[in-house]
This record gives sequence, C-alpha cells and structure tokens, in this order.
Amino acid sequence: MSLNSLQPTDNEILSVADFTRRIKDLLEGNLAPGWIRGEISNLRRQSSGHIYFTLKDRQSQLSCALFRGDALRQRLDLRDGMQVVVYGEVSVYAPRGGYQYICRLILEDGLGRLQVEFDRLKRKLHAEGVFAAERKVALPRLPQTIGFITSPSGAAIRDFLSILQRRGWRGRIVVLPTKVQGAGAAEAIVHMLQVAETLGIFDVLVLGRGGGSLEDLWCFNEESVARAVAACTIPLISAVGHEIDFTLSDFAADVRAETPSAAAELITSGRIEVREQLRHLAERLMGHTHTELDECRRMLELTVNRLNAQSPKNKIEQAYVRLDDISGRLLATYQRRLSRLHIDFMTRSHRLSVASPARRLAEARQRLAYLSGQYQRLHQQVGKHERQKLQYLEKRLQGTSLQDVLRRGFVIVRDAQGNVVTRKAAIRKGQQLSNDFFDGEIAVKVMDA
Repeated sequence: MSLNSLQPTDNEILSVADFTRRIKDLLEGNLAPGWIRGEISNLRRQSSGHIYFTLKDRQSQLSCALFRGDALRQRLDLRDGMQVVVYGEVSVYAPRGGYQYICRLILEDGLGRLQVEFDRLKRKLHAEGVFAAERKVALPRLPQTIGFITSPSGAAIRDFLSILQRRGWRGRIVVLPTKVQGAGAAEAIVHMLQVAETLGIFDVLVLGRGGGSLEDLWCFNEESVARAVAACTIPLISAVGHEIDFTLSDFAADVRAETPSAAAELITSGRIEVREQLRHLAERLMGHTHTELDECRRMLELTVNRLNAQSPKNKIEQAYVRLDDISGRLLATYQRRLSRLHIDFMTRSHRLSVASPARRLAEARQRLAYLSGQYQRLHQQVGKHERQKLQYLEKRLQGTSLQDVLRRGFVIVRDAQGNVVTRKAAIRKGQQLSNDFFDGEIAVKVMDA
C-alpha cells in the first residue's frame, strides 16, 4: 500500500489542539513527580515573580518553570551554571505545543542527594510505624529533672537556660554532652540516649542544637538516631535547628519543638499554667474569704445586737426607761389631780367664806376635815412645797372661823330658841337672851327694849 492510497476520513483527522491535548494527557498522566539533576542555564526572572530556566546536561536540555508561590519558599539563590536537583512534574503548554518541567523544590546538587536519602528514610521509617502517634508519650506537666543532649559549647544550651531562667523554672538540668555535627555524631547521640536511660533520673529529655545546613544537621537524620529516639522510654523533645528545619528525629520524638528556646517554653508552659491557675485560685479564694468574712462580720454584729437586746443589762436599762416614763406620767397625773383639787378647794373655800357661819359651820367643818385629809395625802405625795401652800391656805381659813371672830371681841346674841338676833327691832322687853363670847356663854334679860 502506498502513501498516496491512504485517504483519511474526517473522523480520523485530529486538530492540533486535540493532538496536543492527547500528548498532555499522556505525559501528565503517566509521568509521576520526581527528582531531576542538571545545570541551570538561561535563567530569567519575571516581574510577576515567576522564574524560567533551562535544566541541561551533556546530552539534553529541559525547559523548567518555578512559579511565584514556590519561588518565595526557596532559600537557594539560583544562578546560571549552578548544579541543582529539582523536584516537580511535567506539564504541556498547549499554546506553544511544548512541554516544560514545573519545579516545586530546588536544591543544590550535593544537598539533593541528601534530600533524596532523607525522603527515602522517612518513607521507610514511616512505613515501619517508627513515627506512629500511638508510640509517643505525653510530656510531664511539671518536670523536675531535665536532661539536655547537646554540645555544651553551643548556643543552644545558653538559649535554653536563658528561657528557663526568664520564665522562673525551678528544677535540675543535666547537660549530656555529645557531638551534634560531623563524623561520629550519630553514634555519640545514640550512646548518650542510652546513658540517659541508664541513669533513670530524668523526667524529660531534650535532644537539640542550633540551626545549620542540611549537611550540618544530617546526624539527626541518621536511621540509627531516629530509631533510638523512637525507642527512648523517657519523654523526649526534639529541638533541632530553626523553625523551618525538619529532621527524622523530629518525627520520631514524642514532641517536636521548632528551636531549643521553644523547647524551654514548652517545658515551662505547664508550670506557668499551674502558677496562673494557682494565682487565679488564690484570687478566688481571697474573694470568697473576704465575702465569708464580711458575712461572718455581719452575722456577728446581728448576733451581738440580738444578744444586747436580750441581755439583763439591756432589760434593766429598758425597765429604767419605762419606770422613768411611768413615774413622769404618774407625777403629771398627780399634779393635774392636785391642781384640780386645789382649784376645787379654793372654790369651796370661797363659797364657805361668803356663807353664814352658823348655818354652814357643821358642813364646813366636815368638808374641812375631808379636805384636810385629802390635803394631807396630797401633801405627802407632792412634797414640802405643796404642804406649805396648804398650810398657808389653812391659816387663812382659820382666820375666817367663828372662834376667831369671837376672839376679836364680837358677841353672838341668840334668843331662847337659839336663833341669832341680828336686829334691835327683834328684841322685846323682858325677853331672855343668850350672849356667846369667846370664852363662854352668859344669859341676860332685856330690861328695856
């Protein structure tokens, strides 16, 4: 069959876009993300923040793109001629019909080998359950003895101690010296973990050092160290590097702290929480105490008031007040009664003084005797002053009596029937009369009328 004999149908003919789409699906669907090593050339930085370059070796070249979001996370200063290892996935750019490699992470070539080893060990240990959450133990809330596995000359221990002191931690810290970088560091760390287990005095262990490159921190990515950290029975905090650094020890440890200083804050957080809780409880206790004291003070005052109200002294004082009140009211009643009696006495005395002595003498004497008795009783009740007034009135009354009149030289003339003769015209010649003198009575006979 010759090529000229081939006559495609319309259904067999693809557009450029359809064919490019097939290539895109084929490449992107069958090529998994992975690592590629090469040399950077033709580096171009766009104002949008995207970076484009060519990754090449002696036989081939590959167009690469590092978009803005991924570029901002890179710590590597890219330049032409740099040997790198890139991680990403292939992508087809349909408008130009070309493919390019979308980079997500770029490492220097030496670091790239370490990163690949890091990822391999991480997958292996994770699959074995070394990083499993159920194997981890909780940190004690108030640790008293801390073991810090680190280099005694590094800045990590100084930062760690500074944070502990600033946050007021009280306890014991033991530095377990070890290499934290270079050859033999992994073996030294594993040995020191075993020593800490043997001593059996630690409430918590801290494994850490300051920041550094991936090569500097590599001993904490050794498989032996990760397994020793996971197997440690003492609660362990991994505090390696800076916040952005992750090691296999971080995944294997019970707790990861971004820095040694963060580990110190983590250890002291329980103490600070307890101290804050104690402060809050003390404030509440003080408030409740003041409230209870105020209530007890109020109840005591109420009880004292009730006790005072029921005390014999208070009752006696109240009785005195009532006695004074009754005495005052009684005295006022007596005074009003005495006043009325005095007015009555004066009225009757006046009536007696204007009445006839002969006709009212007996009644006056009886009334006088009665009033004298009343006067005597009242005189005894109201005192000396009233008795003096009564005596004065009595003298005046006696001055108006019949005997006092006779004593002054008057004579009462009576007829034979005992009637008082007050007019000369009533006397007849030869009539028998009786003359009453102060000292006696004389009978006379009228000789001449």
